[in-house]
Amino acid sequence: MEDLSKAIENHYLKEGLFEVIVGKLKEQGIDIENVTRANILGVDEFHVRGAAVSKELAGLIDLHGKNVLDVGCGLGGPCRMLSDEFDCQTTGIDLSKEYIRTANQLSKLVKLDKKTTFVHGNALDLPFKDSSFDVVWTQHVQMNIPNKERFYSEIFRVLKHGGHLLYYDIFTSAKGNISYPMPWASNANQSFLFTFAQMEKLLNQLGVVKVNAIDQTKAGIDFFEIMMVNLQEFGPPSIGLNLLMGETTKPKLSNLLSHLKDGLLALHSGVYRKNLY
Repeated sequence: MEDLSKAIENHYLKEGLFEVIVGKLKEQGIDIENVTRANILGVDEFHVRGAAVSKELAGLIDLHGKNVLDVGCGLGGPCRMLSDEFDCQTTGIDLSKEYIRTANQLSKLVKLDKKTTFVHGNALDLPFKDSSFDVVWTQHVQMNIPNKERFYSEIFRVLKHGGHLLYYDIFTSAKGNISYPMPWASNANQSFLFTFAQMEKLLNQLGVVKVNAIDQTKAGIDFFEIMMVNLQEFGPPSIGLNLLMGETTKPKLSNLLSHLKDGLLALHSGVYRKNLY
């Protein structure tokens, strides 16, 4: 498992990421003393549809003033959004040391470091006490985790009774072979896809209650098709997910779009509630 964790961390590794982002901001003539969340939106949410889908997810329950944990927080964009717009106290945890370093620095840059905390750690062994959070939030993370039962059990362990899991993830139809690289995996050895039905069955076995479920596949396809047109016409953005994926950006996004369109992959979001007792 340690070798797998290291391989996955290396997949996401981009040395000096914060410094790269600051350099791009300076190239745009942005005053580094007055950077806003809007200035970094293109890079700080590493999932399909970025900030837009996070806002949708945040609207599914009343999040105002909640204590939120983001499992697989990446660069911390959702934590900053929830802190800034919903007055949440947020904690993010991620396997990537470089992502956590960058997340902390970005929060300082946009002056949200008092309401956001970022911790390096493993989703299968969350370093938090039972019933610590009102809400657990996770986007595009479980695809890297083979032990799904442990992943979701840990989430509901740290969630308060009556608290909510908000998720947005990629699932397989299990009807064909997946082409790699993908944004979350360089090869099949780093990818552990399962079906939406399998997730529902597992969470049902854990005894939690489904509140909401939304098929996001078409919205994801529409997003990517517009992105591909813009990339063709204007090239990559100065501050975008290409800073995270580098020269493999095009094949990763092309493979993901292709499999969303042919039905081998699907996007879903939703809410589960932990029982009150």
